[in-house]
Amino acid sequence: MASKKITITVPEELVEAARELTDNVSGYVAEAFARKIRNDLLAEEVRRYEDEHGAFTDQERAEADALLHGEPMSKDRAA
Repeated sequence: MASKKITITVPEELVEAARELTDNVSGYVAEAFARKIRNDLLAEEVRRYEDEHGAFTDQERAEADALLHGEPMSKDRAA
């Protein structure tokens, strides 16, 4: 993937925290940027789905959370 150099403004404390965690701050920021984009796109898809099909139930949300976190489904949720 091609890279493009840009200038951004970030709070100093975030830069320092990143520097304590990695020698590659640019890569660290790029990964966070990509994660935020994925999350925003997913949120938009969820909104579109709910607009068309109605809101997810509490049970559906719990099942999705369990799947996302690798938790086994309880017997009452699996039914």
